[in-house]
Amino acid sequence: MTLEIRFLGAAGTVTGSKYLLRSHGRSLLVDCGLFQGVKALRLRNWEPPPLRPQELDAVVLTHAHLDHSGYLPVLARRGFEGPVIASRGTRELCAILLPDCGHLQEEEALYANRQGFSKHKPALPLYTQEQARQTLGLFRSVDFGEETSLGDAFRAKLQPAGHILGASTVALRTLGPRIVFSGDLGRYNDPIMHAPAPIDAADYLVVESTYGNRRHESIDPEAELGAHLARVLERKGVAVIPAFAVGRAQALLFYISRLKLRGAIPDVPVFLNSPMAIDATQLYRAYRREHRLTIEQCRAACTVAQMVNSTDESKALNLRRGPMIIISASGMATGGRVLHHLKAFAPEPRNMIILPGYQAAGTRGASLATGANEIKIHGAYVRVGAEVVKLDSMSAHADYTEILRWLSAFKIPPRRTFVTHGEPAAADEMRRRIEETLGWNVHVPEHGECVSLP
Repeated sequence: MTLEIRFLGAAGTVTGSKYLLRSHGRSLLVDCGLFQGVKALRLRNWEPPPLRPQELDAVVLTHAHLDHSGYLPVLARRGFEGPVIASRGTRELCAILLPDCGHLQEEEALYANRQGFSKHKPALPLYTQEQARQTLGLFRSVDFGEETSLGDAFRAKLQPAGHILGASTVALRTLGPRIVFSGDLGRYNDPIMHAPAPIDAADYLVVESTYGNRRHESIDPEAELGAHLARVLERKGVAVIPAFAVGRAQALLFYISRLKLRGAIPDVPVFLNSPMAIDATQLYRAYRREHRLTIEQCRAACTVAQMVNSTDESKALNLRRGPMIIISASGMATGGRVLHHLKAFAPEPRNMIILPGYQAAGTRGASLATGANEIKIHGAYVRVGAEVVKLDSMSAHADYTEILRWLSAFKIPPRRTFVTHGEPAAADEMRRRIEETLGWNVHVPEHGECVSLP
């Protein structure tokens, strides 16, 4: 009897992670993410799922980012009844991220209908805040290192992957082979998160390649951020920082607190305008074993910014003048409150847009990173006169050297390694490096491809 794996996401792209496994009449989904980026990818979220959700025995999540968890409410609405296996940190973060994602979709649909810029009459959310909340009842939290039975065909064990709170590498035991999913691997010298735990064996391996064709420069992220902030604040400008609510926002707050403490930047107002980022920041106090920050550093990061909760408070920010710093989701400017800040502050040359992480193809963040003179927001084009800078040093993803370092811990090479979760050039470059460096059998799957693993 073979194990069958079908790549339903994160193949040819960095988003929409979904891996369907079938063995002995049982089926399991590893990750259940939203597609983001170009329109052709986003439309996949609205297509009927290429599986019968009610026949799934379980979903196992590697971590809480929406490109790995954000499709769960759709799956549940279509008949999936659980369980969703996740680390405790991932469960806590999903309780923040999923309802917020539903709320933002409702807000954006309402705004589109009110302004009349949507082609859909009426515009509808992919799912609602309430549907997302109902999905949380399907979760079953597990500890790192605890082996969990998922029926009679699969057993799962989660190990820390770094990257963000709760992020996991998933090792699945089947009645036949053992298959490991790297999830998103963190960095070995990350100032906040611990390094990913080593894995020593697998029959088959699915490994990410977000930075499979890049090596992170040896730049101090705090110093790099500080230099840009000092420049924009000196000219009394506004620094708008699109940031992922989990991981990136907390790192930014940590660095800004340190920069202020040593006088590297002036003591200007800092605003964290993302309710879910505010909630996620508090979790760093509860999960101190998963990161390197001390109690005092956590306290400083949690208090350096004024927390913006209400819509009225968010709108009021757009009427203020600099100098000030605004951190707001989403990290690739695909939605959320940051869009309103970009509309307000992107046209002014003395302002600055700081992009602190990976920008997937087709997103507004990617357009900004490549020097676009204007970006489309809410059906209209906004001129980009502000200075745009990108912080490569703040990536929470391992680069190709760090991925190879993690792979080198395997005592016995996998029979076959599948490279996913990367743009085509990055995935292919990661394939080549694994083949040439380790001599492994490597394949880059296409979207929808099905492979039998004997």
